[in-house]
Order: sequence, then structure tokens, then C-alpha cells
Amino acid sequence: MKILKIEFENINSLRGPQLIDFTDKPFSASSLFAITGPTGSGKSTILDVICLALFNHVPRLGKITKNEIIAKGAILTRNQKEAFAQVTYSCKSGNYASKWSISTNRNDNLRDYEMEIADLATDKLIDLKKSDVPAKNETLIGLNYNQFIKAVLLAQGEFAQFLKVNKAERGELLEKITGTGIYRELGKKAYEKNKEAGKEILQQQQEIEIIQKSLLNNDDHAKISKDYETQQAACEPLEKEIQRLSKFVDLKQEIKNQQENITKVASEKTQAEESLKQFNENNGKNLSAHENLQEHAGDLRNWKQGKENEAEIAKEITEIEAKIEQNKQAFSGLLTEVLQLVKTEVSANDFEMKLNEFTAKIQQFEEERKEKGREYKKLMDEFKLKTADLPIDFSKNPDENIKQLQAIGNSASNHIKNYEAELSNFDLSDTAALKFQLKEQTEKTRAAQKANEKIDQADNELKKIASEKTNIEKQSEALPQQIKEVDTKVKFQQKDLENLQLHQKNQLLEARLEDLRHNLSDNEPCPLCGAKHHPFADHAPEKDNDLEDKIGLLQKEFQANSARLAKIQANFESFQQQLKRLENEEQQWKATLEEKRAVFKTTFRDFDFASEKSWEQKIATLNEQIDVIEKWEKEQKQLQIAQNTIPDQQKAQELLRDAFKLKAEQENLYKGDDIGDKNRLYHRQFTTLQQEKKSLDEQLENLKIRLQKLASELSNLEQELSSVLKEKGYETLQQAQENLLPEIDYLQLREQREKLQQKLAQLKTSFDLLQKQLEEKQKLDIEETSAELQEQLGKKRQELNEINETCKALYRQLENQKENLQKLEKIREGIAEKEQKIKRWRLLNELIGDATGRKFNEFAQDLTLTQLIALANKRLADLSDRYVIDKPQDEEDDGLVAIDEHMGGQRRSVKTLSGGETFILSLSMALALSDLASKNVEINSLFIDEGFGTLDPETLDQTLDTLEKLQAESSKTIGIISHVDSLKERIATQVMLTRNGQGYSSITIKG
Repeated sequence: MKILKIEFENINSLRGPQLIDFTDKPFSASSLFAITGPTGSGKSTILDVICLALFNHVPRLGKITKNEIIAKGAILTRNQKEAFAQVTYSCKSGNYASKWSISTNRNDNLRDYEMEIADLATDKLIDLKKSDVPAKNETLIGLNYNQFIKAVLLAQGEFAQFLKVNKAERGELLEKITGTGIYRELGKKAYEKNKEAGKEILQQQQEIEIIQKSLLNNDDHAKISKDYETQQAACEPLEKEIQRLSKFVDLKQEIKNQQENITKVASEKTQAEESLKQFNENNGKNLSAHENLQEHAGDLRNWKQGKENEAEIAKEITEIEAKIEQNKQAFSGLLTEVLQLVKTEVSANDFEMKLNEFTAKIQQFEEERKEKGREYKKLMDEFKLKTADLPIDFSKNPDENIKQLQAIGNSASNHIKNYEAELSNFDLSDTAALKFQLKEQTEKTRAAQKANEKIDQADNELKKIASEKTNIEKQSEALPQQIKEVDTKVKFQQKDLENLQLHQKNQLLEARLEDLRHNLSDNEPCPLCGAKHHPFADHAPEKDNDLEDKIGLLQKEFQANSARLAKIQANFESFQQQLKRLENEEQQWKATLEEKRAVFKTTFRDFDFASEKSWEQKIATLNEQIDVIEKWEKEQKQLQIAQNTIPDQQKAQELLRDAFKLKAEQENLYKGDDIGDKNRLYHRQFTTLQQEKKSLDEQLENLKIRLQKLASELSNLEQELSSVLKEKGYETLQQAQENLLPEIDYLQLREQREKLQQKLAQLKTSFDLLQKQLEEKQKLDIEETSAELQEQLGKKRQELNEINETCKALYRQLENQKENLQKLEKIREGIAEKEQKIKRWRLLNELIGDATGRKFNEFAQDLTLTQLIALANKRLADLSDRYVIDKPQDEEDDGLVAIDEHMGGQRRSVKTLSGGETFILSLSMALALSDLASKNVEINSLFIDEGFGTLDPETLDQTLDTLEKLQAESSKTIGIISHVDSLKERIATQVMLTRNGQGYSSITIKG
């Protein structure tokens, strides 16, 4: 994964659009660069932008939301309405651009953020919800957010702390830095799983004890089984007697119910007879009269319907005759209207011919007028095209256009004369060649100007180098004397310190002999020398009690002067290197200056060295001449166009006059709307009226035929019915028709009568049947009453219930015994199965489990630490050949150990290292973690944050050499965030951040 471009706007203190393109110069030439600027200018904001655009996370804030921005006032620059962050990167699957953005609405309220990702191969957005974009970047890059900030964004502070803390704190930091907290959770889970599995088995064993206490012994189980069989045998004769008594009780109830049903049916039969009698009294006469005429009902209805149809046809004939009269009047009105149009007599025979002749004549006028209009429009369209370059206000009136063209022509003639006067020294017969010649001369002048500027630039650089050399020489002039003085002082202080330390050793030796002095006695030999006289036994030399303070004070002065000497020497060497570099640059610029001057004299022989103002005047003069020629050409073109288009406008005038004349002739004949539409309208009306007349005549004829036929049929029907109906007592057909019921009424009455008759018949049948069934049941009945039988039945049932309750209790005891035995077997099988499964959890708990997860975590962190130290030592070998990092041994301090190869492999606690040495080791650890985090992903972009201020010049150079080597070998883009001045001088490519008076920052790329 490699970051190609960073774009953002209004993020923190960096207001306005910002761009850092690592594919462009100067990054394409040097991929090691520094991010520099004062504290608070926004150096770390650049790293925030990368995380924000890819993962919607910022290292110092966590996940970013709208509420987070509002609450903390972060991300969005103060007083700005929108912001975005975009990172373009390459990975194995291609190039992508991930973007985060936020804005305010018209009420200045912050909207929710948006995220999107584009595939640059297709230049299309990937269809994703904003919440899915971080996961997509994680998939493409191969690193999640925590891995990314450890593999790409390297912060030194955590590792400086990591080197010095004790084992417990180091484990927590390593877990935090590497994100390997999963091992702690695995240890906890193993402990909890083992505990949970054991708990289940214990619970089941307790269940077994409870069940065993409730089991029956063998004697009790046998006795209960025998009692259950005895009680079961006593139930059978009772059940048979209960069945016999229940049968006779039911029979007596059935006889009672049967008698009640007979009484009910008898009542219903009497009621049905009364209903049928009432129906006959109300409807019998009408129903009989209708049934007397039933065979002639169809003919009577046909006769009545025929009379109604006859009246209806007569009415229709009257209506058709009225419509025929209306059609006649409408046709007459149409002929009169057309007569007024064509202004000549019109009849039905010549209607179409005269109307079409008149229409054709009007349409001919219109076509001729349209043709004139088309010619006029064509001329005016061509006029617009031809005069597109003229300053003319187009008018539909050709007279107005002619006046404007004449004015333009006169103006162009005057301007041409003025321009020809200015260009009197030039031949205008071929202006294209003349302009080319002047432009070529202009380009040559510009090239000479640029060559002259390069010469001036080289001269200025030489002056700048000379000034820098003078400044450096002044600053370094006094340094040799200072080095000599301080070196002398250091040597003297070193000698004095050695003498004091020797004196201190002697005092220590004397202190060890002090105890011997107290035991010496006169005339007794000394155990060391054998002398019997001891002059100093009581009067030992006085001890210098201030010696240790003097040594401490002298050591501080010695160290201070040694550091000062090293600093002065380093500054002097730095000044000497700068002078050497400036001398090399001075020689290069001198050679460049001579070369540029020689090239100028050879290439631009017609030009002299001149000031910038002179060059600009020459170029301006040439451009003015070209401009006048182009104006002359423009005026010539306008004059020609004006002269060529005037005849076209004169022709347009004639076309307009002809069109107006044709319009006047047409309006003398017809002033209405489109004559074609009116013609079609009259034709439709003429055709419609003719078709309507024909249809009405046919309808009238058909109705008369139908009426005549119907009258004949009715006459025949009346003759047939009259003789028949007189025999039945009816004088007229009308009288018979009145006695005839409507068919639906007749059917309803007949159905009602049939239902009453049917119901009465059913009730008679039911009554007879119930009487017969009652007699049969009474033959089976016994003498005991129902109450006596119920009493006997109750006693037997109570006796049976008591026996059944005893059986149920005995059966429940037997079933409980059976179920408990089955449950015991099932629980024992479950315990055996769990014992097999829990073996692995017990083993795993013994190996890695504990309540806090510490055991497995420490084991995993120790392996991780070993791998991390191995990778760090590989990186450290490039930075320094003095130290190797190692884990502490049992007898050593908990902190990590630095093995000093320059001191014979001496093991030193990292707490004793200087700030610069600590930085070198922590940088090695940070690079190692990047290697560890990116073992499956190729990382080609690194950003290292601060820490370089603790390094001396030599170590800083060595560190930068290593980073340059790393960059060259791996083609990585490496960015260093720092404000160390010497680092800025060493790294040419820089992203410089500067702050203005309002607190905003801006970015400048230097290289």
C-alpha cells in the first residue's frame, strides 16, 4: 500500500484547499521528506487527514461523528461551512481515492458526514453506504485502523516509555501497541469454560442424590404392585352393574321425552290445518280463476304485449317524421351558408364541385404567399450567418438592415485608412506571412529574455553564496580558539578528577584499617607489620569528609565542559562542511554562468544583455504591431461582408412587397380561418346530413311494415281467443286479462299452498311414527321408578370412584419409580459424556487459563516481544553498531537491556541511556513494529512523528542515512515530522507549514 496524494480543505487550522501530491515533483525525485513548522501549525493534522479519509477515525479523538465535531470543536476549521479529506492510494488491486466530507445547511447547522470511495481505473464511485467505506478500505489495504496507525504512522513516545517500564507495564503497553489483547481474552475464556463445565456436572450430581432419596425399596415396590392388581380386579363387576342401571335410567328418560314430542307434534298438526284453511279462504278464489285461464295465459299475455308494441311503433313513426323534417331544414341551411362563402348559387348536385373550386383558388393564393415567405426567411437566415462577425442589430425590416450595413461599411473604410497609415512601413499584400514573421520575432525575443533571466539568476546565486560564506566564516572564526581553551580546561579537570578519585580510594583503604587500629596495644606485635610500637593507634590522620562533594562538583563541571567541547567541535565541523558545500555550489554556479553567457552570445547574436523592462518593451511593441494588422484584417472583412450583403437585403424588400400584394388579393375573396379546415367541415356536414336522411327514410319504411304486420297478427289472435273465452264466461279479452294473475304472483301463491299441504302431511306422518315408537319402548320398561334407579346408580358409581382413586395413587407411585430410574440413567450418561468433553477444557485451563487471563497473555507477549526485539535489532544494526536490545535476565531489572558491544558486551539497563540513545532504540522498535504489522501487506508509506531533537549531529546524520537507505531499498515514501533546524537543512524536500496572524496555517512544498 502506498499513499499517492493527500487533498483536504478546512481541516483544523489548515484553512482553504490543500494538496500534497507524492507522484509529482519534488517527491518523485526524493521520497524522503520532512513535515516542518512551529508547534500548533498543523503538522499532525496531515496524519489526521489520512486516518479521517480512510477510516473516519482520528488518533487523538477516535471515531468522528457530527456530535463529536460540535462538542469538541474539532476537524472543521473555525468559521468555515464545509470540509473534506481525500487520500489517493495504490494497493495490489489497483488505485483508489477515499473521501470524507461534511458541510452545513442553509441554517448553518452541521449535516452528518459523508464517505465515498472511487476506483480510479474506471473513474467511477463504488456503490457503498458511507458506513461500509472504512471496511472496504481495510479490505483493499489489508490493514485495519489499529494496524494502520502502527504500521504507517509511527509515534516514538510509546516506545520510549516501552523500553523502560517493568515487565507488567511492558506487557500492557505491548498489548496496546500490537493489538494482541485477544490472548488475554483467550486465557479468561479457557478459565471460564472449565469453571462452567465443572459447574454443570456438580449440579447434575446433586440432582442424582435428590432422585435417589425419593426411590422406593424393592419390598415397597412389590407390595404397591400387588395392591394395584387387586384393586383393578374389583372394578370390573361394578362397571357392568353401572352399565345395566344406566341403560334403564336412559330408557325411562327416552319414554318421557317421546311423550313430550307427541304432545308437541299434535299441537303443530292442529296449527298447520288452521293455516291451510285460512290460506284457502284468502287466496282460493283468485287462484282458481287463474288456474281456469292457465292454458290461455300465454296467448292473453301475447295479446296484451302486442297492443303495447303497436302503440310504441306508432309513437316511433311520429318521432322519425319529425327528424326527417329537421334534416331537411339543416340541409337547406348548409346550402345557404356555402352560397354566402363561394358567392354563387349552390345545389345538392354541384355542392362539392363549387366548394372545391373555391377552396383551390384560396389555397393557391396562400401557397404563393408562403413561397415568398420561405424565400424571404432563407435570405434573412443567410444574412444572419454572413453578418455574424458584424456589430449589427438584426431587424426583420430589410430597410433598417441596409442602413446599418452602409454605416458599418463607411466606418470600416475610415478605420482601414487609419490602420494603413500606422502600417505604412509594412507590405500588407500578404498579412499572414507578415504576422508569422512578427510572431516568430516575438518568440525569439521571449527566448532571449528567458536566457538573460537565467544568467541573472546564476549571478544572484553566486552573490547569495558569497554572502553565506562570509556569514559562516564570521561565525566560525572564534571557534578554534574556543575549542583550544575548553579542551585545555577539560584536560586539567580530568587530571584533577583522577587525583581526587585516587585520594578517595586511599581513604577507603584507610577506613578498612580503622578497625585494626582500635585493637592495637603497646608492646604487642601488629598483625600486619609485626611492630610493637604503634604511634598512630590513637592519633590517626584526619579524614577529608568533603572529598565526595568535591568529586561530584568536579564531575558535573567536567561533564558540562565535555558536552560544551563536543558541541563547539560539532558546530565547527558543521560550519566547515557548509563552507565546503558552498564552495562546490559556487564553482558549479560559476561554470553555469559562463556556459549561459556563451550560449546567449551564440544563439541570440542580434540581442544585447538588457534589463527586464527593455525586454518587455520590445515584446510589447511587436505585439502592438501584430494587433494592428489583425484589426486591419478585421475591418477589411467587415467592409467586404457589408458590401456583399446589401443586394440580398434589397431582394428581401421586393419579396415582402409581393407577399403583401398577394395577401390583399386573397382577403378580397376570403378573410376567415384555414379554408382547408372549412372545406372539410362543410363536406362532413353535407355527407352526414345525406346519410342521416337515408337512414331516417329506411327506419320510417321499416316501422310502417312492422305496424301493418303486428295489426294483422293481433286481429287473428283476438278472433281465436274470443270464442274460447266466451265459453268460460268472459265477454271480452280485457275482462279475462284482468282475472289473470301475474305469473310471479301465481307461482308464489302456488308454492305457499304446496308448502302448507306438505307440512301438514309430514306432521301427520311424524305423529303416527312417534306413537308406534312409544309403544315399543314401554314394552322394554321395568317396574322400578327413575328415582330408585338413580339412587342405586349413585351408590355404585361412588364405590367405583373410590376404587379408581386408590388405583390412580398406586399407579402414580409405580410410574414415578419408573421415571426416576430413567432420569437417573440419562443424567449418568450426560455426566459421562461431559466428563469426556471437559477433559480438553481442564487441560487448556491448566496450560493457559486463569481468572484474569494473565498466564496466556504473558506467554504470548513474551513470544511477540522476542519477535519484535529480533526485528528491532535488524533495524538497529543500520542505525548504530554499539547496542543490541535484549530481554532482562532473572537477576536483572524488569526493564529491557541494551548490550553495549563497544564495552565488551556489557549489559546495561535502557534507563541509563541518554536521550539520543533512547531515541535510536525506540525508532528501531517503531520500525520493527511496522515490519511486524505489515508482514502480510507491503507498506510503501511511513510517517515518523518527532523525537529527532534529542540526537547529536553525528547520530542524526547516521539516522537520516539509514532512513535514506531504507527509502532507496524499498522505494518507500518516508515523511519525518520535526522542527529540528539541522534536519530541515539535511532534507531538501519539505512540507512547510506556516501560521498567519489569525491563527490559520498554510502549506508550502519545498524541494
